Amino acid sequence: MQIHTQSGPVRIVNEPAYSFGSHDNVRTYPLEVRLSDGTLTSVHAVELNGLGVVVVGARGGCSAVHEHSAVAIKDKLYLAVGDHVVCLSLDFPHRLVWATQVDTATCFGIFWEGKRAALISHGELEIVRLTPQGDVIWSASGADVFSEGFSLLSDCIEVVDFNRTTYRLDYTTGEAIV
Repeated sequence: MQIHTQSGPVRIVNEPAYSFGSHDNVRTYPLEVRLSDGTLTSVHAVELNGLGVVVVGARGGCSAVHEHSAVAIKDKLYLAVGDHVVCLSLDFPHRLVWATQVDTATCFGIFWEGKRAALISHGELEIVRLTPQGDVIWSASGADVFSEGFSLLSDCIEVVDFNRTTYRLDYTTGEAIV
């Protein structure tokens, strides 16, 4: 996945074989962020202007890199990895700004709704609205896993669970719109 940012091109890559603290990795990153103790199920790395800057590992369900794995807003990169969303500074020195666990299983993607300045996490079990500072505004769950569709509409968030039940969530409150 590649994103064009004000800091330059950012590329997000899967690093499933990366070993934190080891000198035997194929690629190295000056900043390693391990969000969980024990076994990490998802490891994603960030390259900026062709140079590796950070690798992030988390637990939860395994997440792969795809078109909704990250969003860039000004000098920040918001990255979905495992059961977390993290905010990374794209300005030098690169650093972890915050990390928030957004789902008890896995985060499928992170989305930006600019009109409302809303970061929306599409999780397996929960849809979460975050502030750009990483605070949870609300969290909503359904009867089954949210695996069959996700859309940011003009008036609501629409998500479909495994049973094909459609939920429409209010951007402000996270409550179901009937």
